[in-house]
Amino acid sequence: MALSGFIALAAVLAVSKGSHLGQAVAYEPPHTATLVGNTPVHIAPGPFQPNWDSLKQYRCPTWFRDAKFGIWAHWTAQCVPEQGDWYARNMYIQGSPDYNYHVAHYGHPSKFGFKDIDHIWHAEHWDPEKLIRLYKRAGARYFVALANHHDNFDCWNSTFQPWNSVRVGPHKDIVGTWARVAREHGLRFGVTVHSARAWDWFDVAHGSDRTGPLKGVPYDGVLTKADGKGTWWEGLDPADLYGPAGSARTPEAFELYVKKWFLRTQDLVDKYHPDLLYFDDSRLPLGWAGLSIAAHFYNSNRALHGGKLEAVLTTKDMPEDLRSTVVWDIERGRSDRIEPYPWQTDTCIGDWHYRRSLYEHHAYKKAAQVVPMLVDIVSKNGNLLLNIPVRGDGTIDDDEIAFCEDMARWIKVNGECIYGTRPWIVYGEGPTRLRGGSFNEGAAKSY
Repeated sequence: MALSGFIALAAVLAVSKGSHLGQAVAYEPPHTATLVGNTPVHIAPGPFQPNWDSLKQYRCPTWFRDAKFGIWAHWTAQCVPEQGDWYARNMYIQGSPDYNYHVAHYGHPSKFGFKDIDHIWHAEHWDPEKLIRLYKRAGARYFVALANHHDNFDCWNSTFQPWNSVRVGPHKDIVGTWARVAREHGLRFGVTVHSARAWDWFDVAHGSDRTGPLKGVPYDGVLTKADGKGTWWEGLDPADLYGPAGSARTPEAFELYVKKWFLRTQDLVDKYHPDLLYFDDSRLPLGWAGLSIAAHFYNSNRALHGGKLEAVLTTKDMPEDLRSTVVWDIERGRSDRIEPYPWQTDTCIGDWHYRRSLYEHHAYKKAAQVVPMLVDIVSKNGNLLLNIPVRGDGTIDDDEIAFCEDMARWIKVNGECIYGTRPWIVYGEGPTRLRGGSFNEGAAKSY
């Protein structure tokens, strides 16, 4: 999913010409000039302005503090190959397991790229009603859908990204359908946005093999809109998915990318009015754009609820002096203390995108592992957001169903000790200590 494995990637890209990963984009007030077509930047009116001091007005809503447990569908076309997370990037890295799998099953990335995986994502057996009923029975009080990943594909009827799930692949409004069904079943609804990283993350699609018979043959990321004439993707521009190639990767092009990211994310917020918005980023993404989305999300949510702020915005790696502005999220880890502000752990029973081998080897987390995690997190003023990976066809496997049923049995007996609670003055007793921070699940001891 997110930051796992990203430290090494950022270290490499930080020395690359034109790279923006790991760099803070300087804040600047939104321009009044038109940005994309005739669409200007604007944020909803209200008390929140796009700066950190203004965002310190934020207070976490009661619904989130009471909910404690959410389930997440981290689901995109990257689930189609069933090879796990970051497939869309790794398939362009010659010699990687995903590259080798891709060549063997689909063909060389110069001829069959990730855009073509988007095309064959059909979600043909997706039954959101059935899944949401199961997730609610398993104890979820909020449900979260992935809106876009680093692969830059929008899973909704996106106004500003033509590579979206209504136009390509499933030909369904994935986010809109999840939102409707979750709310019909009384769950709060959230969305996750990961596309701020796409500029650098997907640049590998512009490369080529370094050795072998196809050495130097460009991957499909260099194709142009004109190249699509007569193909299934006629009228679409690969640069809108993979980012611009070569000499087109200019500072001006990056600024346009940032502006389009703002408009895409604002479009998501305005169409579906999520209760929760999750950024897979350190602090807020892309400088002025992330700050502006935060202010817009808070103000528009407040207006939607008659002046009462019900919005939850989560992001990562927040310094202590800014944690009051959002809900701090810890990926695959947790806090080692009772936090003064509500926070969230996000983790998964397996890999972020569906990995078939974990099912075949029965290697998912068990409910008996997740329950102590949930109890510990709740005792420290936190919530748990748990991903149940979905296959490309829209179904989950037998082991995942069994996991949810096990959680349902536990929560039926013990839910009153979880929901609506607040931490006591101490969170535990005994000598066991857990190291706080992200990506440390393996360091946790069994109780």
